[in-house]
Amino acid sequence: MDLLRITGGGRLTGEVAISGSKNAALPVMAAALLTDEPLELTNVPDIEDIGTMAAMLAHLGVAVEKVADGRWRLDAGRVEAASVGADLTRRLRGSFLLLGALVGRTGQAEIAKPGGDDIGMRRVEQHLEGLRLMGAEVAETATSFVARAKRLRGAHIYLDMPTVTGTENLMMAAVLADGITVISNAAREPHVYDLARCLVGMGARISGAGSELIVVEGQSNLLHGTHHRVITDYIEAGTYMTAAAATGGDVAVHGMRPGDLRSLSNKLQAAGCTVVEGGDHVRVTGGKLRAVDVTTWPHPGFATDLQPQFGALMTQAEGISIISEALYENRFRHVAELAKMGARIAVEGRSASITGPTALHGTAVSIPDIRSGAALVIAALCADGTTELENVFHLDRGYDSLEAKLRSLGVTLERVRPGPGESSARDLSGVIGD
Repeated sequence: MDLLRITGGGRLTGEVAISGSKNAALPVMAAALLTDEPLELTNVPDIEDIGTMAAMLAHLGVAVEKVADGRWRLDAGRVEAASVGADLTRRLRGSFLLLGALVGRTGQAEIAKPGGDDIGMRRVEQHLEGLRLMGAEVAETATSFVARAKRLRGAHIYLDMPTVTGTENLMMAAVLADGITVISNAAREPHVYDLARCLVGMGARISGAGSELIVVEGQSNLLHGTHHRVITDYIEAGTYMTAAAATGGDVAVHGMRPGDLRSLSNKLQAAGCTVVEGGDHVRVTGGKLRAVDVTTWPHPGFATDLQPQFGALMTQAEGISIISEALYENRFRHVAELAKMGARIAVEGRSASITGPTALHGTAVSIPDIRSGAALVIAALCADGTTELENVFHLDRGYDSLEAKLRSLGVTLERVRPGPGESSARDLSGVIGD
């Protein structure tokens, strides 16, 4: 298992270009099932989760070709299966995105219960109830979700919470349904809008994407192929912005839409940083950090996927900050690892109280999920000495070229694979100071 060794104590300076969005690319790839013509995608990130989605589509009979870095060609002219087994779904929560598209295309789907990051209960009942309202017979077994419908029909679906994956699933199911589907209290995240943009490019009739009310006018024929450029990853951009602030650095983050991260920018400014927005970039300059409180909320609120990173930043701020997690009850898995580095954090329920500033020190830590991994990277950048991060594969799932981008900003790091007989990352005497 690879390890990532990071030497902390330096300031991040320079420029970094943001890659395509994982959370946008995965549903767009699933949308290939809605056409029997090629879907050509660009700006797709080179990460593990993309390869997993490609493997699932290939299992279903889709001709999948990685044409070049960032470019994929998906041809679902022949869909040979309507089920995906646990050997694939356990690697990716996004596998559930195939449900709506498969039912719309083939009239049936069976998706083994998905895996992904263990950040808490992420119920799919809203997805299932939406499909039921559209006329599907939906059942949950001990190991899978099964849906069948001779023909989906339009319906008015009100979501209890603006679930991102639920909104995406129901949009894809609705484009081939009879009649009009209205999704109320829809998710407004940038990747939801990007999926709608791709579907419209494929011939779908969708209005309201990016708002709380999405209207889909279904059609009887399959959509047609298109070329689609995936939007850049605002979560990746926010991670580098937060890292710059934590290290007192000066970083320009390029290839992004500043409006997607207005809530983060506001909090960074409140914490004492300077944030200057351009047309497609943001420049963050660190300052004397002061504690601020954050509560996560669906977009355009503060993104839950940036909460762990912001918590790492607050370990360097003067005062006590309260980080509250409104969406997932298990989103503080990084806290125990930060404590090993000297962080002073107390968790009670869905809130964490962080006392700073703390002089963090390098040690061995284990990454429990993607965004916790990003938080631990930020902490390692601030720490005195060297930090070794285990389970780097989580970072590989979500961050394209992380090591190269950090090096370009002045970070000293290396990826190592322990050989036979090499000491565990838990034995770092003589390498890492107290």
